[in-house]
Amino acid sequence: MCQCECVSHISRRKTSSSSSSSGKARSQAGKFVNQVGRAETPKEQRSSSDASRRSHRPPQEAATPHAPSPGSRTHHTPIPNMGSGHYFWAILYFASLCSASLANNAKINFREKEKKVLDQILGAGKYDARIRPSGINGTDGPAIVRINLFVRSIMTISDIKMEYSVQLTFREQWTDERLKFDDIQGRLKYLTLTEANRVWMPDLFFSNEKEGHFHNIIMPNVYIRIFPNGSVLYSIRISLTLACPMNLKLYPLDRQICSLRMASYGWTTNDLVFLWKEGDPVQVVKNLHLPRFTLEKFLTDYCNSKTNTGEYSCLKVDLLFKREFSYYLIQIYIPCCMLVIVSWVSFWLDQGAVPARVSLGVTTLLTMATQTSGINASLPPVSYTKAIDVWTGVCLTFVFGALLEFALVNYASRSDMHKENMKKKRRDLEQASLDAASDLLDTDSNATFAMKPLVRHPGDPLALEKRLQCEVHMQAPKRPNCCKTWLSKFPTRSKRIDVISRITFPLVFALFNLVYWSTYLFREEEDE
Repeated sequence: MCQCECVSHISRRKTSSSSSSSGKARSQAGKFVNQVGRAETPKEQRSSSDASRRSHRPPQEAATPHAPSPGSRTHHTPIPNMGSGHYFWAILYFASLCSASLANNAKINFREKEKKVLDQILGAGKYDARIRPSGINGTDGPAIVRINLFVRSIMTISDIKMEYSVQLTFREQWTDERLKFDDIQGRLKYLTLTEANRVWMPDLFFSNEKEGHFHNIIMPNVYIRIFPNGSVLYSIRISLTLACPMNLKLYPLDRQICSLRMASYGWTTNDLVFLWKEGDPVQVVKNLHLPRFTLEKFLTDYCNSKTNTGEYSCLKVDLLFKREFSYYLIQIYIPCCMLVIVSWVSFWLDQGAVPARVSLGVTTLLTMATQTSGINASLPPVSYTKAIDVWTGVCLTFVFGALLEFALVNYASRSDMHKENMKKKRRDLEQASLDAASDLLDTDSNATFAMKPLVRHPGDPLALEKRLQCEVHMQAPKRPNCCKTWLSKFPTRSKRIDVISRITFPLVFALFNLVYWSTYLFREEEDE
Protein backbone atom coordinates (compact mmCIF):
# COMPACT_ATOMS: atom_id res chain seq x y z
CA MET A 1 0.00 0.00 0.00
CA CYS A 2 2.90 2.35 0.80
CA GLN A 3 4.36 1.57 -2.59
CA CYS A 4 1.17 2.61 -4.31
CA GLU A 5 0.95 5.85 -2.34
CA CYS A 6 4.55 6.76 -3.20
CA VAL A 7 4.03 6.05 -6.88
CA SER A 8 0.85 8.10 -6.98
CA HIS A 9 2.52 10.97 -5.15
CA ILE A 10 5.47 11.00 -7.50
CA SER A 11 3.26 10.83 -10.59
CA ARG A 12 1.45 13.97 -9.53
CA ARG A 13 4.72 16.05 -9.77
CA LYS A 14 5.19 16.87 -13.44
CA THR A 15 8.93 17.58 -13.50
CA SER A 16 11.77 15.86 -15.21
CA SER A 17 13.69 15.26 -12.03
CA SER A 18 10.64 13.71 -10.25
CA SER A 19 9.93 11.31 -13.10
CA SER A 20 13.50 10.05 -13.17
CA SER A 21 13.65 9.62 -9.39
CA SER A 22 10.21 7.90 -9.25
CA GLY A 23 11.28 5.51 -11.99
CA LYS A 24 14.32 4.56 -10.00
CA ALA A 25 12.12 4.04 -6.90
CA ARG A 26 9.71 1.75 -8.84
CA SER A 27 12.52 -0.32 -10.27
CA GLN A 28 14.13 -0.79 -6.86
CA ALA A 29 10.76 -1.59 -5.22
CA GLY A 30 10.05 -4.18 -7.93
CA LYS A 31 13.39 -5.83 -7.36
CA PHE A 32 12.72 -6.04 -3.62
CA VAL A 33 9.26 -7.65 -4.18
CA ASN A 34 10.73 -10.22 -6.52
CA GLN A 35 13.40 -11.09 -4.00
CA VAL A 36 10.77 -11.55 -1.26
CA GLY A 37 8.63 -13.62 -3.61
CA ARG A 38 11.52 -15.90 -4.50
CA ALA A 39 12.36 -16.33 -0.81
CA GLU A 40 8.77 -17.61 -0.12
CA THR A 41 8.38 -19.90 -3.20
CA PRO A 42 8.94 -23.26 -1.36
CA LYS A 43 6.13 -22.49 1.11
CA GLU A 44 3.81 -21.55 -1.72
CA GLN A 45 4.58 -24.82 -3.51
CA ARG A 46 3.89 -26.89 -0.39
CA SER A 47 0.61 -25.12 0.24
CA SER A 48 -0.51 -25.64 -3.38
CA SER A 49 0.31 -29.40 -3.26
CA ASP A 50 -1.72 -29.82 -0.03
CA ALA A 51 -4.62 -28.01 -1.64
CA SER A 52 -4.46 -30.29 -4.68
CA ARG A 53 -4.50 -33.42 -2.51
CA ARG A 54 -7.51 -32.15 -0.62
CA SER A 55 -9.31 -31.45 -3.85
CA HIS A 56 -8.95 -35.10 -5.01
CA ARG A 57 -10.53 -36.59 -1.85
CA PRO A 58 -14.05 -38.12 -2.05
CA PRO A 59 -17.01 -35.84 -1.43
CA GLN A 60 -17.77 -37.32 1.92
CA GLU A 61 -14.30 -36.56 3.11
CA ALA A 62 -14.52 -32.88 2.20
CA ALA A 63 -13.86 -30.69 5.13
CA THR A 64 -15.82 -27.68 3.91
CA PRO A 65 -19.61 -27.60 3.61
CA HIS A 66 -19.47 -25.68 0.33
CA ALA A 67 -17.62 -28.19 -1.81
CA PRO A 68 -17.41 -27.47 -5.48
CA SER A 69 -19.49 -29.37 -7.94
CA PRO A 70 -17.84 -32.24 -9.80
CA GLY A 71 -17.99 -30.43 -13.13
CA SER A 72 -16.65 -27.07 -11.97
CA ARG A 73 -12.91 -26.03 -12.13
CA THR A 74 -11.36 -24.41 -9.05
CA HIS A 75 -8.50 -21.85 -9.41
CA HIS A 76 -6.16 -21.53 -6.41
CA THR A 77 -4.02 -18.32 -6.07
CA PRO A 78 -0.79 -18.72 -4.08
CA ILE A 79 -0.70 -16.32 -1.12
CA PRO A 80 2.74 -15.50 0.25
CA ASN A 81 3.03 -16.26 3.87
CA MET A 82 5.33 -13.41 5.07
CA GLY A 83 6.21 -12.88 8.67
CA SER A 84 5.73 -9.65 10.60
CA GLY A 85 9.52 -8.88 10.44
CA HIS A 86 9.53 -9.00 6.64
CA TYR A 87 6.57 -6.61 6.48
CA PHE A 88 8.36 -4.12 8.77
CA TRP A 89 11.53 -4.06 6.71
CA ALA A 90 9.63 -3.76 3.45
CA ILE A 91 7.62 -0.77 4.75
CA LEU A 92 10.80 0.89 6.06
CA TYR A 93 12.58 0.45 2.74
CA PHE A 94 9.65 1.85 0.77
CA ALA A 95 9.45 4.88 3.13
CA SER A 96 13.14 5.66 2.60
CA LEU A 97 12.69 5.50 -1.15
CA CYS A 98 9.76 7.88 -0.95
CA SER A 99 11.67 10.40 1.22
CA ALA A 100 14.67 10.31 -1.17
CA SER A 101 12.46 10.98 -4.15
CA LEU A 102 10.75 13.85 -2.36
CA ALA A 103 14.14 15.35 -1.39
CA ASN A 104 15.33 15.24 -4.99
CA ASN A 105 12.15 16.94 -6.09
CA ALA A 106 12.65 19.69 -3.45
CA LYS A 107 15.97 20.95 -5.01
CA ILE A 108 15.67 24.43 -6.61
CA ASN A 109 17.49 25.72 -9.67
CA PHE A 110 18.65 29.10 -8.30
CA ARG A 111 19.94 30.38 -11.63
CA GLU A 112 16.51 29.94 -13.14
CA LYS A 113 15.00 31.49 -10.06
CA GLU A 114 17.29 34.54 -10.44
CA LYS A 115 16.16 34.91 -14.03
CA LYS A 116 12.53 34.86 -12.97
CA VAL A 117 13.17 37.44 -10.25
CA LEU A 118 15.06 39.73 -12.66
CA ASP A 119 12.27 39.44 -15.22
CA GLN A 120 9.79 40.15 -12.47
CA ILE A 121 11.43 43.34 -11.14
CA LEU A 122 13.15 44.64 -14.31
CA GLY A 123 10.77 43.42 -16.96
CA ALA A 124 9.31 45.62 -19.66
CA GLY A 125 6.82 48.05 -18.25
CA LYS A 126 7.65 47.21 -14.62
CA TYR A 127 10.74 49.36 -13.92
CA ASP A 128 11.67 52.76 -15.31
CA ALA A 129 15.36 53.64 -14.87
CA ARG A 130 14.62 57.31 -15.61
CA ILE A 131 12.74 57.81 -12.34
CA ARG A 132 14.81 58.29 -9.20
CA PRO A 133 14.06 56.22 -6.08
CA SER A 134 11.97 57.62 -3.29
CA GLY A 135 13.38 59.02 -0.08
CA ILE A 136 13.81 57.36 3.29
CA ASN A 137 10.93 55.04 4.23
CA GLY A 138 9.23 55.64 0.91
CA THR A 139 8.82 59.38 1.43
CA ASP A 140 9.08 62.05 -1.25
CA GLY A 141 12.40 63.30 0.18
CA PRO A 142 15.75 63.16 -1.60
CA ALA A 143 17.36 59.85 -2.44
CA ILE A 144 20.28 59.10 -0.11
CA VAL A 145 23.43 57.71 -1.76
CA ARG A 146 26.32 56.61 0.43
CA ILE A 147 29.85 56.71 -1.01
CA ASN A 148 33.03 54.87 -0.11
CA LEU A 149 36.40 54.56 -1.86
CA PHE A 150 39.28 52.10 -1.95
CA VAL A 151 42.52 53.71 -3.15
CA ARG A 152 44.46 51.01 -5.00
CA SER A 153 47.49 53.02 -6.12
CA ILE A 154 48.79 56.56 -6.66
CA MET A 155 50.97 56.56 -9.75
CA THR A 156 52.47 60.05 -10.17
CA ILE A 157 52.37 63.47 -8.53
CA SER A 158 53.55 66.10 -10.99
CA ASP A 159 54.87 69.39 -9.63
CA ILE A 160 55.17 71.10 -12.98
CA LYS A 161 51.62 70.17 -14.11
CA MET A 162 50.17 70.31 -10.61
CA GLU A 163 48.25 67.07 -10.97
CA TYR A 164 48.25 63.51 -9.67
CA SER A 165 47.07 60.15 -10.98
CA VAL A 166 45.16 57.66 -8.84
CA GLN A 167 43.50 54.27 -9.39
CA LEU A 168 40.59 53.49 -7.11
CA THR A 169 37.53 51.31 -6.60
CA PHE A 170 34.50 53.58 -6.39
CA ARG A 171 31.35 52.34 -4.64
CA GLU A 172 27.84 53.78 -4.32
CA GLN A 173 24.97 52.36 -2.27
CA TRP A 174 21.33 53.40 -2.16
CA THR A 175 17.87 51.92 -1.64
CA ASP A 176 15.30 51.49 -4.41
CA GLU A 177 12.09 49.97 -3.06
CA ARG A 178 10.97 49.05 -6.56
CA LEU A 179 13.69 46.38 -6.63
CA LYS A 180 12.55 44.36 -3.60
CA PHE A 181 12.16 40.59 -4.17
CA ASP A 182 11.61 37.33 -2.30
CA ASP A 183 14.88 35.83 -1.05
CA ILE A 184 13.44 32.25 -0.81
CA GLN A 185 13.87 32.02 2.95
CA GLY A 186 17.34 33.56 2.88
CA ARG A 187 18.72 31.29 0.16
CA LEU A 188 18.95 34.06 -2.47
CA LYS A 189 21.28 36.67 -0.94
CA TYR A 190 21.55 39.13 -3.84
CA LEU A 191 21.31 39.49 -7.60
CA THR A 192 24.28 40.58 -9.71
CA LEU A 193 24.13 42.75 -12.83
CA THR A 194 26.91 43.97 -15.12
CA GLU A 195 24.83 46.49 -17.06
CA ALA A 196 24.50 49.78 -15.22
CA ASN A 197 21.78 51.10 -17.53
CA ARG A 198 19.26 48.54 -16.30
CA VAL A 199 18.65 50.46 -13.05
CA TRP A 200 18.61 54.09 -11.98
CA MET A 201 22.12 55.51 -11.37
CA PRO A 202 23.20 58.71 -9.55
CA ASP A 203 24.64 61.35 -11.89
CA LEU A 204 27.91 61.71 -9.97
CA PHE A 205 31.01 63.28 -11.56
CA PHE A 206 34.52 64.23 -10.37
CA SER A 207 34.70 68.01 -10.41
CA ASN A 208 38.53 68.32 -10.43
CA GLU A 209 39.11 65.56 -12.98
CA LYS A 210 41.37 66.22 -15.97
CA GLU A 211 41.02 62.82 -17.61
CA GLY A 212 40.00 59.30 -16.69
CA HIS A 213 39.10 55.87 -18.05
CA PHE A 214 37.42 52.62 -17.09
CA HIS A 215 39.11 49.22 -17.03
CA ASN A 216 37.77 46.66 -19.51
CA ILE A 217 40.39 43.87 -19.33
CA ILE A 218 39.36 41.04 -19.43
CA MET A 219 35.78 42.11 -18.80
CA PRO A 220 34.47 45.51 -17.68
CA ASN A 221 35.42 45.93 -14.02
CA VAL A 222 31.95 46.88 -12.83
CA TYR A 223 29.06 45.18 -11.08
CA ILE A 224 25.69 45.99 -9.52
CA ARG A 225 24.28 43.98 -6.62
CA ILE A 226 20.57 44.09 -5.80
CA PHE A 227 19.64 42.88 -2.32
CA PRO A 228 16.21 41.54 -1.27
CA ASN A 229 15.34 44.70 0.70
CA GLY A 230 15.87 46.88 -2.40
CA SER A 231 19.38 48.02 -1.51
CA VAL A 232 21.64 48.56 -4.55
CA LEU A 233 25.46 48.42 -4.50
CA TYR A 234 27.38 49.81 -7.49
CA SER A 235 31.15 49.19 -7.72
CA ILE A 236 33.59 50.13 -10.49
CA ARG A 237 37.37 50.38 -10.92
CA ILE A 238 38.56 53.61 -12.54
CA SER A 239 41.80 55.53 -13.14
CA LEU A 240 41.74 59.31 -12.82
CA THR A 241 44.11 62.23 -13.38
CA LEU A 242 43.07 65.01 -11.02
CA ALA A 243 44.14 68.63 -10.60
CA CYS A 244 46.12 69.42 -7.46
CA PRO A 245 46.95 73.13 -6.94
CA MET A 246 50.20 73.33 -4.96
CA ASN A 247 51.85 75.94 -2.77
CA LEU A 248 55.60 75.64 -3.39
CA LYS A 249 56.91 78.33 -1.04
CA LEU A 250 58.56 75.71 1.18
CA TYR A 251 59.69 73.44 -1.67
CA PRO A 252 61.28 70.92 -1.09
CA LEU A 253 60.40 71.07 2.61
CA ASP A 254 56.70 71.30 1.85
CA ARG A 255 53.48 69.35 2.34
CA GLN A 256 50.79 69.27 -0.32
CA ILE A 257 47.04 68.64 -0.02
CA CYS A 258 45.45 67.02 -3.08
CA SER A 259 41.67 66.72 -3.13
CA LEU A 260 39.23 64.34 -4.76
CA ARG A 261 35.86 66.04 -5.27
CA MET A 262 32.60 64.29 -6.22
CA ALA A 263 29.33 66.11 -6.91
CA SER A 264 25.95 65.65 -8.53
CA TYR A 265 25.70 67.11 -12.00
CA GLY A 266 21.95 67.49 -12.49
CA TRP A 267 20.06 66.47 -9.35
CA THR A 268 19.86 69.18 -6.67
CA THR A 269 19.84 68.50 -2.95
CA ASN A 270 16.03 68.36 -3.10
CA ASP A 271 16.31 65.15 -5.13
CA LEU A 272 19.71 63.62 -4.37
CA VAL A 273 22.08 63.81 -1.39
CA PHE A 274 25.52 62.21 -1.18
CA LEU A 275 26.79 61.01 2.19
CA TRP A 276 29.97 59.28 3.27
CA LYS A 277 29.48 55.70 4.33
CA GLU A 278 29.55 55.28 8.08
CA GLY A 279 32.55 53.57 9.60
CA ASP A 280 35.44 53.61 7.15
CA PRO A 281 34.49 55.61 4.02
CA VAL A 282 38.02 55.77 2.54
CA GLN A 283 40.41 52.82 2.50
CA VAL A 284 43.99 52.82 1.24
CA VAL A 285 45.90 49.79 0.07
CA LYS A 286 48.61 48.62 2.44
CA ASN A 287 52.26 49.35 1.64
CA LEU A 288 51.49 52.29 -0.63
CA HIS A 289 54.87 53.53 -1.93
CA LEU A 290 55.41 56.79 -3.80
CA PRO A 291 58.74 57.84 -5.35
CA ARG A 292 59.04 61.28 -3.76
CA PHE A 293 56.06 61.57 -1.39
CA THR A 294 54.56 59.90 1.65
CA LEU A 295 50.81 59.78 2.25
CA GLU A 296 50.50 60.96 5.86
CA LYS A 297 46.73 61.01 6.28
CA PHE A 298 43.41 61.72 4.56
CA LEU A 299 40.33 63.65 5.64
CA THR A 300 36.73 63.40 4.43
CA ASP A 301 34.44 66.40 4.24
CA TYR A 302 31.40 67.89 2.47
CA CYS A 303 31.59 70.65 -0.13
CA ASN A 304 28.07 71.46 -1.31
CA SER A 305 28.10 74.02 -4.08
CA LYS A 306 25.50 76.66 -4.88
CA THR A 307 25.02 77.93 -8.42
CA ASN A 308 22.35 79.80 -10.32
CA THR A 309 20.51 76.55 -10.95
CA GLY A 310 20.41 75.34 -7.34
CA GLU A 311 22.44 73.67 -4.62
CA TYR A 312 24.21 70.43 -5.44
CA SER A 313 25.50 67.80 -3.06
CA CYS A 314 29.29 67.38 -3.01
CA LEU A 315 31.83 65.20 -1.19
CA LYS A 316 35.59 65.55 -0.99
CA VAL A 317 38.54 63.68 0.44
CA ASP A 318 41.81 65.52 1.13
CA LEU A 319 45.02 63.53 0.75
CA LEU A 320 47.97 65.00 2.70
CA PHE A 321 51.33 64.24 1.07
CA LYS A 322 54.72 64.95 2.63
CA ARG A 323 57.66 65.37 0.28
CA GLU A 324 60.60 63.07 0.90
CA PHE A 325 63.57 65.33 1.63
CA SER A 326 66.33 62.72 1.30
CA TYR A 327 66.15 62.80 -2.51
CA TYR A 328 66.66 66.57 -2.64
CA LEU A 329 69.36 66.47 0.02
CA ILE A 330 71.41 64.09 -2.12
CA GLN A 331 70.60 65.55 -5.52
CA ILE A 332 70.57 69.31 -4.80
CA TYR A 333 71.81 70.47 -1.40
CA ILE A 334 75.00 68.41 -1.05
CA PRO A 335 76.19 69.08 -4.66
CA CYS A 336 75.62 72.82 -4.19
CA CYS A 337 77.61 72.78 -0.96
CA MET A 338 80.44 70.96 -2.71
CA LEU A 339 80.51 73.49 -5.52
CA VAL A 340 80.71 76.38 -3.04
CA ILE A 341 83.54 74.71 -1.13
CA VAL A 342 85.45 73.96 -4.35
CA SER A 343 85.24 77.65 -5.29
CA TRP A 344 87.10 78.46 -2.05
CA VAL A 345 90.14 76.49 -3.20
CA SER A 346 91.24 79.50 -5.22
CA PHE A 347 91.93 81.36 -1.95
CA TRP A 348 94.84 79.00 -1.29
CA LEU A 349 96.32 79.26 -4.77
CA ASP A 350 99.10 81.72 -5.50
CA GLN A 351 97.96 85.11 -6.63
CA GLY A 352 100.17 84.81 -9.63
CA ALA A 353 98.42 81.60 -10.83
CA VAL A 354 95.95 83.55 -12.91
CA PRO A 355 94.90 80.76 -15.37
CA ALA A 356 94.25 78.25 -12.57
CA ARG A 357 92.20 80.63 -10.45
CA VAL A 358 90.20 81.99 -13.37
CA SER A 359 89.37 78.54 -14.75
CA LEU A 360 88.35 77.26 -11.31
CA GLY A 361 86.09 80.23 -10.63
CA VAL A 362 84.43 80.19 -14.07
CA THR A 363 83.91 76.40 -14.00
CA THR A 364 82.23 76.41 -10.60
CA LEU A 365 80.07 79.36 -11.60
CA LEU A 366 78.86 77.68 -14.79
CA THR A 367 78.23 74.39 -12.96
CA MET A 368 76.17 76.18 -10.34
CA ALA A 369 74.18 77.98 -13.02
CA THR A 370 73.48 74.67 -14.77
CA GLN A 371 72.36 73.13 -11.49
CA THR A 372 69.98 76.01 -10.88
CA SER A 373 68.53 75.74 -14.40
CA GLY A 374 67.91 72.01 -13.95
CA ILE A 375 66.07 72.61 -10.68
CA ASN A 376 63.85 75.30 -12.19
CA ALA A 377 63.09 73.12 -15.22
CA SER A 378 61.35 70.58 -12.97
CA LEU A 379 59.14 73.23 -11.33
CA PRO A 380 56.38 75.46 -12.63
CA PRO A 381 57.15 79.18 -13.09
CA VAL A 382 55.56 80.78 -10.04
CA SER A 383 55.55 84.40 -8.95
CA TYR A 384 56.84 83.84 -5.41
CA THR A 385 60.24 82.78 -4.06
CA LYS A 386 60.68 79.14 -3.12
CA ALA A 387 62.98 77.74 -0.45
CA ILE A 388 65.10 76.08 -3.11
CA ASP A 389 65.44 79.43 -4.90
CA VAL A 390 66.91 80.97 -1.76
CA TRP A 391 69.40 78.13 -1.43
CA THR A 392 70.56 78.09 -5.04
CA GLY A 393 70.67 81.90 -5.17
CA VAL A 394 72.92 82.16 -2.11
CA CYS A 395 75.18 79.34 -3.33
CA LEU A 396 75.47 81.03 -6.71
CA THR A 397 76.32 84.28 -4.93
CA PHE A 398 79.12 82.62 -2.96
CA VAL A 399 80.62 81.10 -6.11
CA PHE A 400 80.38 84.42 -7.90
CA GLY A 401 81.89 86.15 -4.86
CA ALA A 402 84.89 83.83 -5.00
CA LEU A 403 85.43 84.84 -8.62
CA LEU A 404 85.12 88.51 -7.73
CA GLU A 405 87.57 88.00 -4.87
CA PHE A 406 90.20 86.85 -7.33
CA ALA A 407 89.56 89.94 -9.45
CA LEU A 408 90.09 92.08 -6.34
CA VAL A 409 93.24 90.16 -5.44
CA ASN A 410 94.60 90.60 -8.93
CA TYR A 411 93.90 94.35 -8.80
CA ALA A 412 95.54 94.66 -5.37
CA SER A 413 98.55 92.68 -6.56
CA ARG A 414 99.06 94.98 -9.53
CA SER A 415 98.60 98.01 -7.28
CA ASP A 416 101.21 96.67 -4.87
CA MET A 417 103.60 96.07 -7.74
CA HIS A 418 103.01 99.63 -8.96
CA LYS A 419 103.76 101.02 -5.49
CA GLU A 420 106.90 98.96 -5.23
CA ASN A 421 108.04 100.26 -8.57
CA MET A 422 107.38 103.85 -7.52
CA LYS A 423 109.27 103.35 -4.25
CA LYS A 424 112.15 101.80 -6.12
CA LYS A 425 112.29 104.76 -8.52
CA ARG A 426 112.18 107.18 -5.59
CA ARG A 427 115.01 105.38 -3.88
CA ASP A 428 116.96 105.42 -7.09
CA LEU A 429 116.43 109.17 -7.44
CA GLU A 430 117.46 109.79 -3.84
CA GLN A 431 120.53 107.67 -4.30
CA ALA A 432 121.39 109.57 -7.45
CA SER A 433 121.02 112.91 -5.66
CA LEU A 434 123.23 111.75 -2.81
CA ASP A 435 125.86 110.58 -5.23
CA ALA A 436 125.79 113.96 -6.99
CA ALA A 437 126.17 115.81 -3.68
CA SER A 438 129.12 113.68 -2.65
CA ASP A 439 130.75 114.35 -6.00
CA LEU A 440 130.40 118.09 -5.43
CA LEU A 441 131.97 117.84 -2.00
CA ASP A 442 134.89 115.90 -3.35
CA THR A 443 135.62 118.45 -6.14
CA ASP A 444 135.36 121.54 -3.92
CA SER A 445 137.95 120.75 -1.26
CA ASN A 446 138.52 124.42 -0.42
CA ALA A 447 134.89 125.02 0.35
CA THR A 448 134.13 126.56 3.72
CA PHE A 449 131.55 125.04 5.99
CA ALA A 450 129.01 127.31 7.61
CA MET A 451 128.40 126.82 11.28
CA LYS A 452 124.94 125.78 12.35
CA PRO A 453 123.06 128.40 14.33
CA LEU A 454 122.37 127.71 17.99
CA VAL A 455 118.74 128.94 17.72
CA ARG A 456 116.65 127.42 14.94
CA HIS A 457 113.68 128.99 13.30
CA PRO A 458 110.20 127.52 13.70
CA GLY A 459 109.98 126.50 10.03
CA ASP A 460 113.25 124.65 10.08
CA PRO A 461 112.61 121.04 9.07
CA LEU A 462 115.38 119.75 11.22
CA ALA A 463 113.80 121.33 14.28
CA LEU A 464 110.42 119.71 13.45
CA GLU A 465 112.01 116.30 13.10
CA LYS A 466 113.71 116.58 16.47
CA ARG A 467 110.49 117.71 18.12
CA LEU A 468 108.54 114.71 16.73
CA GLN A 469 111.17 112.34 18.00
CA CYS A 470 110.84 113.81 21.46
CA GLU A 471 107.05 113.52 21.39
CA VAL A 472 107.25 109.90 20.32
CA HIS A 473 109.51 109.07 23.21
CA MET A 474 107.21 110.88 25.62
CA GLN A 475 103.94 109.05 24.54
CA ALA A 476 102.74 106.01 26.51
CA PRO A 477 103.22 102.64 24.75
CA LYS A 478 100.00 101.32 23.01
CA ARG A 479 98.67 97.78 23.34
CA PRO A 480 99.43 95.70 20.29
CA ASN A 481 96.36 94.83 18.08
CA CYS A 482 96.17 91.09 17.44
CA CYS A 483 94.58 91.44 14.01
CA LYS A 484 97.02 94.08 12.88
CA THR A 485 99.90 92.10 14.28
CA TRP A 486 98.69 88.99 12.47
CA LEU A 487 98.06 90.87 9.22
CA SER A 488 101.45 92.53 9.45
CA LYS A 489 102.92 89.13 8.69
CA PHE A 490 101.54 89.53 5.15
CA PRO A 491 103.12 92.64 3.68
CA THR A 492 101.03 92.85 0.49
CA ARG A 493 97.37 93.76 0.31
CA SER A 494 96.58 90.95 -2.14
CA LYS A 495 97.86 88.37 0.28
CA ARG A 496 95.85 89.91 3.09
CA ILE A 497 92.65 89.73 1.00
CA ASP A 498 93.19 86.04 0.34
CA VAL A 499 93.80 85.34 4.03
CA ILE A 500 90.69 87.25 5.10
CA SER A 501 88.57 85.45 2.45
CA ARG A 502 89.73 82.06 3.72
CA ILE A 503 88.04 82.83 7.04
CA THR A 504 85.19 85.11 6.05
CA PHE A 505 83.58 82.97 3.31
CA PRO A 506 83.21 79.74 5.38
CA LEU A 507 81.96 81.63 8.43
CA VAL A 508 79.31 83.51 6.45
CA PHE A 509 78.21 80.34 4.66
CA ALA A 510 77.90 78.49 7.98
CA LEU A 511 75.83 81.35 9.38
CA PHE A 512 73.59 81.26 6.32
CA ASN A 513 73.00 77.50 6.79
CA LEU A 514 72.07 78.06 10.41
CA VAL A 515 69.52 80.74 9.52
CA TYR A 516 68.18 78.85 6.49
CA TRP A 517 67.50 75.53 8.17
CA SER A 518 66.17 77.01 11.37
CA THR A 519 63.77 79.24 9.43
CA TYR A 520 62.30 76.70 7.01
CA LEU A 521 62.21 73.78 9.40
CA PHE A 522 60.42 75.94 11.95
CA ARG A 523 57.90 77.05 9.33
CA GLU A 524 57.35 73.43 8.36
CA GLU A 525 56.49 72.57 11.96
CA GLU A 526 54.06 75.48 12.07
CA ASP A 527 52.29 74.17 8.96
CA GLU A 528 51.86 70.80 10.66
